[in-house]
Amino acid sequence: MSSTPSGRAVGARDRDSEGRARNARPRDGLGRPLPYGADGVPRQPEGVVRTPEETVTEAQGLLDAGRPFHAHEVFEDAWKSGPEEERGLWRGLAQQAVGLTHAARGNVTGGARLLRRGAGAVREWAADSGVREPYGMDVAGLVAWAEELADAVERGSAGDVDAAERAPRLRGGA
Repeated sequence: MSSTPSGRAVGARDRDSEGRARNARPRDGLGRPLPYGADGVPRQPEGVVRTPEETVTEAQGLLDAGRPFHAHEVFEDAWKSGPEEERGLWRGLAQQAVGLTHAARGNVTGGARLLRRGAGAVREWAADSGVREPYGMDVAGLVAWAEELADAVERGSAGDVDAAERAPRLRGGA
């Protein structure tokens, strides 16, 4: 069996400590895989249980740093580990973060679609729950941000989307 310059066997699969397939390739700030051995950004650990406040704070820091893919992973942890009645909120926020990721990667169709899907999920959650500012987040502002960015991306008026410049403000408006 041949190997790569990093010494990995060609065709070998990365596995976690429990034997599940996991891609260990380094990633860039938008979550794109880089060649083995390249310098990437630190990956978000998966399956971390955070308080909702910690989730919002950590995700905002990642969004501000232009790392929406990684913010999506933080939201995904909240969606999977949080109470059932909040899962729609966190899933919608994760979709919005992935939509921003795709828009920043130049994927117009996927970016706009995920931004709208996330906006719809967050809007639906707020309507069903009656909560307008969960954990200090401006739901209406986040929905408007996602819809406006989706429109701009589709029209081509967003130009090259800089993830940090276009990141939403989770608290205090988008």
